[in-house]
Amino acid sequence: MTGTSETSQRAGAKTVLVTGATGYIGGRLIPRLLEAGHRVKVLVRSPEKIAGVPWLGKVDVIHSSLDDGEALRQGLAGVDVLYYLVHSMAAGAGFEAKEKAMAETVAKAATDAGTTRIVYMGGLHPANANLSTHMRSRETVGKVFLDSPVDAIVFQAGVVIGSGSASFEMIRHLAETLPFMPAPSWVRNKIEAIAVRDVLHYLVGAASLEGHINRTFDIGCRQVLTYAGMMKEYAAEAGLPYRVVLALPIPAPKLAGMWVALTTPIPLSMALPLVQSLQDDAVSGEHDIDQYIPQPDGGLTSYRTAVALALGKERDGQVETTWANAGADADPLPSDPDWAGHKVYMDERTFHGDVDPAHVWTIIEGIGGRNGWYSLPLAWQVRGWLDKLTGGAGLLRGRRHPGNLAAGEVVDWWRVERIERGRLLRLRAEMRAPGRAWLELSVEPDGDGSLYRQRAIFFPKGLSGKLYWLAVLPFHSLIFPAMSRNITAAAQKLASADAGSENLQASP
Repeated sequence: MTGTSETSQRAGAKTVLVTGATGYIGGRLIPRLLEAGHRVKVLVRSPEKIAGVPWLGKVDVIHSSLDDGEALRQGLAGVDVLYYLVHSMAAGAGFEAKEKAMAETVAKAATDAGTTRIVYMGGLHPANANLSTHMRSRETVGKVFLDSPVDAIVFQAGVVIGSGSASFEMIRHLAETLPFMPAPSWVRNKIEAIAVRDVLHYLVGAASLEGHINRTFDIGCRQVLTYAGMMKEYAAEAGLPYRVVLALPIPAPKLAGMWVALTTPIPLSMALPLVQSLQDDAVSGEHDIDQYIPQPDGGLTSYRTAVALALGKERDGQVETTWANAGADADPLPSDPDWAGHKVYMDERTFHGDVDPAHVWTIIEGIGGRNGWYSLPLAWQVRGWLDKLTGGAGLLRGRRHPGNLAAGEVVDWWRVERIERGRLLRLRAEMRAPGRAWLELSVEPDGDGSLYRQRAIFFPKGLSGKLYWLAVLPFHSLIFPAMSRNITAAAQKLASADAGSENLQASP
């Protein structure tokens, strides 16, 4: 365990343990729990993924996994409320059994530790419906907690709308990309969305509820739309022309999942379960939560307002967490320079510029997303689409903030593996390739200027990996030299702009 809570607990505050702290909801919930005066513990499998979060020094960090019952019992010592905000988007044989077994381990550890409440986020769905694998698994996990000796509050929510949420990104990209959209029949299904701020309001409120409460609560914005209607409302709020959505009399969840994966940042592994979860109506069957947790000041957030808030957060670079930054563990670069015995291919470039290293670093840290990669945009786009076609991340994921990065965050098809602010940025590739790849960008002082270094590193997997490297060499010979030159040139342009601004301010 590391870190010590600096938050003075208010009267009635609890000690809480949050699982899923690196996820979309968990990463936003923690600072709000701290603000409410609770003492917060977080359980993470990869502590490096929260190394850059602003609340790190205010929480106790437990390095463990949810299938380690003994570590869970120790971590839950003195904990009043356990937030279980974990749901894998994996699939395959045994997926549901593994999810259920992990929930049972958590429930037993909570019982043994004397925890008084478990709070879980499940999915909104009709009663007795033939649910998809993932929705059925979430229902099963909720039932495990409700059947355990520990009281459980299971919130059931539909589509969560907020900056950086997977559901919002799916709606946004479909609406912006396709002015006319032939779609499966499920776009006519009734959906009750909920703003992420309202989800967090209920989650925080659940910690302070008194008495024994063991049940599900449906939560939503109380406004029912069809999925097609949600895309049209998004288009109206975003100032786009009217979108025509033609519902075809076929469900086609797998085909629709592949289409979503190609046209949005959502990878196929996540697009399929998201689309499958839309096969049924998702509307609140009761509003009992009002008797326990009052609505937020000003009432619940309407769908259109939630969209406007999400767009504003993205426009202002104030996205707290994103779906893309959650769930992937680091795959560290083997030791340099001997590479721990690995076969390695490398493309290394250096470039001297008569510019302050600080300006070069600003360009490095802002790379990707809307700023691009400073060389042959068409070549990057083609590689991105090829990656999408094979089920990879592609280039559509973008980045959380236009100028700041933290370890574990996503930058297009890369993930930040290491950042030494002002000096080094190492990106690990999450594209589909027969091997493992990294891109390392660094800058250091060099006389009166700076020396920019750039390394593309590839560990091939078998013969296919070696052939892949040979196939991309011609593209590397065009992309990487231009990239090193253009990054330095962009830094020089930034330095000139800053100097001009200073001269204007100095003028009488």
